[in-house]
Amino acid sequence: MSAIANITVFDGAASPVSHTLVPESVSREKNVVTAVWREKLASVPQEGQVTLTTKMELLKSGVYRTERRLVVPVMESISGQNAAGYTAAPKVAYENTSILVGLFSRRSDVTGRRLVRQMGVNLDNNVSTSVAAATAGPIPELFDLLVSPT
Repeated sequence: MSAIANITVFDGAASPVSHTLVPESVSREKNVVTAVWREKLASVPQEGQVTLTTKMELLKSGVYRTERRLVVPVMESISGQNAAGYTAAPKVAYENTSILVGLFSRRSDVTGRRLVRQMGVNLDNNVSTSVAAATAGPIPELFDLLVSPT
């Protein structure tokens, strides 16, 4: 199994910013392994930080279900103080969430799982040329190798 480690990911902003997601937990319950990473920023409350969750579950049907869930909270903007000089702390206004789910037969192989994942990535990114599939990192390992972090 792969060791859980920090993940650095760039956002899609006009001036891209790197976000470092720090391992928070790994849990195992019956047939489900869940790993959680969070961006640990001192200036942002915990509920306002980017969170990545991966899950791998062996369903009763014998099919593996893999999931990558990325949540990016959007904080309210604070616009001043009241008559007493008090400024309320910002709260989460809403969350933008992206979920990728894979369903793979026990009979599937690494090559087939990697192929479908990479085709999806290429569709998502509007890639119309040949690109090498990523073979390392927590998401390729989860979807291609059916390996979850420890």
